[in-house]
Amino acid sequence: MKEDITTVAQLIEILKTFPTDLPVLVSGYESGYECFYHPQIRDLVHKSENTYYDGEFQLPEKGESPQFYAVILERMLRDD
Repeated sequence: MKEDITTVAQLIEILKTFPTDLPVLVSGYESGYECFYHPQIRDLVHKSENTYYDGEFQLPEKGESPQFYAVILERMLRDD
């Protein structure tokens, strides 16, 4: 198995370091599954009108105020 795959036990330990009331969101697009980078807290805005491939939660654009914070599990991007 790949060494950058996170186990359930590892993920639980990582998530214990975050506030328990934060939502958890994942990045994604298209099909299949990928490993993810170390979870992090990001400030976001909700844009429910976005098309499915843009995601309904986005980083604030310049001058736009964040609406809430969430823990993000961002998929690793491969360059192949």
